Amino acid sequence: MKVDMIIPTYKPDDTFCLLLQKLRGQTFVVHRLILMNTEEALWEEANKKYPIAECLGGLPFDWEIHHVARESFDHGGTRRMGADFSDADVIVFMTQDAVPADEKLIERLTRSLDSADCGSGAVAAAYARQLPREDCHLVERYTRSFNYPRESRVKTKADIPALGIKTFFCSDVCAAYRRDLYERLGGFVSPVIFNEDMLFAAAAIDGGYAVEYAADARVIHSHNYSVRQQFHRNFDMAVSQAMHPEVFDGIPSEAEGIKLVKSAVKYLCRIGKPWYIWHLGWQCVGKYAGYFLGKRYRRLGRRQILACTASPDYWKKIWK
Repeated sequence: MKVDMIIPTYKPDDTFCLLLQKLRGQTFVVHRLILMNTEEALWEEANKKYPIAECLGGLPFDWEIHHVARESFDHGGTRRMGADFSDADVIVFMTQDAVPADEKLIERLTRSLDSADCGSGAVAAAYARQLPREDCHLVERYTRSFNYPRESRVKTKADIPALGIKTFFCSDVCAAYRRDLYERLGGFVSPVIFNEDMLFAAAAIDGGYAVEYAADARVIHSHNYSVRQQFHRNFDMAVSQAMHPEVFDGIPSEAEGIKLVKSAVKYLCRIGKPWYIWHLGWQCVGKYAGYFLGKRYRRLGRRQILACTASPDYWKKIWK
């Protein structure tokens, strides 16, 4: 099985260098690394600050880089372009700030995709468990454990009544796709502001295939987002849902969010740190406000949308 890895980059830093170092010792050696970098000038600047060239030179496999203009970047389109450069059986997507937790990441992530069976029930994609960084805030640390539990699971259409929208959950922070099924299902939607991974997972599940959560394939990845950042992020997430009612209508996200909040409050009380509920509450305000406005983006003017979004270049592109 030939596996290529595709990583979109933008102002890569020392975390990206650590990612590259961790790829050296993987038990499953990928065939090729394809970097889809936004803005060539910013890549050159990053190379002056960090030993990126040295880290790339130490890889035990080939690599290549393709530069795209910032205004051309698209979560779905840029990844589609990267996939077009690959002829591998499996394509693994990662983000530049996700670091393999051990040497078995690629082996465990791709094992269920090494199959000649492409019929109903075949696994079309698998995504990894995300572990918090050392500096991760307590509330975000719990959110990680809620969204990425210890137990693996293969999800199909039969799980929708029990899991709801989480049936379609998949994350390109670290995910692997079978090329034959990726192409059969049309690849990533483009242009798309957010959720290209979930939209593909929904298409796969609707087509009779499965999506695997591989809990033993682990990456270290987390963010301590501010309330403002949570607002912008959830605005874009809700916009993507509003733009694709064929996937998200009838399976609202609110129920899963409420479930997370209740679980987090109980956890904070159980460990004797109820004062963190204040932090949780403000985070929820930012998330819900962004989500509420994003679902209703069609009622907003252009200036209001640009004030709410985390992706102004996306809007400027589709408004042309």
